[in-house]
Amino acid sequence: CDSIYMRPGGSIGAATVVSQTGDAMPDKYQSYMRSTMRATAEAKGKKTVISGNDTIMQWRRNPKIAEAMVDPAVSIEGIIDTGKVLTFTPVEAIEHGFCEGIAETVPEVIRLLGIEEYRIEEYQPSFIERIIGFLVHPVISGLLIMAIIGGIYFEMQTPGVGFPLFVAILAAVLYFAPLYLEGMAEHWEILLFFTGLILIAVEIFLIPGFGITGILGIILAFTGLVLSLIENVIFDFAPVNAQKLGVALMTVTLGIFGGFVLSLYLGNKLFSARSGPFRNLALKTVQNVDEGYLNVESSFLALKGKTGIAQTVLRPGGKVLIDGEVYDAVTEGGFIAKDEKVTVIRVSAAQLYVERTESA
Repeated sequence: CDSIYMRPGGSIGAATVVSQTGDAMPDKYQSYMRSTMRATAEAKGKKTVISGNDTIMQWRRNPKIAEAMVDPAVSIEGIIDTGKVLTFTPVEAIEHGFCEGIAETVPEVIRLLGIEEYRIEEYQPSFIERIIGFLVHPVISGLLIMAIIGGIYFEMQTPGVGFPLFVAILAAVLYFAPLYLEGMAEHWEILLFFTGLILIAVEIFLIPGFGITGILGIILAFTGLVLSLIENVIFDFAPVNAQKLGVALMTVTLGIFGGFVLSLYLGNKLFSARSGPFRNLALKTVQNVDEGYLNVESSFLALKGKTGIAQTVLRPGGKVLIDGEVYDAVTEGGFIAKDEKVTVIRVSAAQLYVERTESA
């Protein structure tokens, strides 16, 4: 820093790194700040002071004083005692070389510097920065989460349409990209979210029922959304206060809940078979059994009541051999070992349900 000017009544110092709650951060943060303050003071260089017959080289800005503005353990005789963080008034700062003068306004600073021709340029956020600031607002983040949930829900309700999935992907990009550009969302937090979505998809489409894979997917996706809203450095949450964490949790929770509720409501309105604007995408025809419609082939229906042999272990799914043919089957009577006799108790949607045949 080449020149420092202070307002009347201002102060300089007390640069200890603190969290948003005002508590001092761990020493690794203080160490970085101490070195930064020392380096900044050293960059001002030294000056030659003649005292009697001696020529002395002195720092223009004493690095020890700069360090004392961060570390209360630093003691400087006649200036600051141990246990206190150093702070200067404008007059004290001028006396110790940490201020070049006192000025109320920028034009007054320029006058003190002796500059006659100048142009003052004030920083104005760019259009992109304003867009990013808009998108990282908690309310907008919550709405984007609702769009992600809604897009996925409607894509599953009407597979092949593509537009709901596009909306979900666009909402995810608009959610994570600004947070990433602002330095809040890390790579691993975004990866957590998409890993969670993959696990949920695996649970829904590949694994029968809903178990540990789906639960783990929900936890990972939720965690990724929350952590992206709070600043942390690889699991170091020291800078995060309870209020900011609470806002992040509430934003994500309300966004997910609102997304599900709104999706269910709009699903009934938009895809109503009678009056919805997308009613042509909904199935209207009812196939009644008394009109000859069956949900399985007649050959499968004929297997009800027949006995066979378990070709593999059924736990609960596996294969059974009936009348020389191998079928997929699910047990409803607990674990069935290989080669045990089984009986078909019912048939539904081309799926055989069997139980162990009791010995006579």
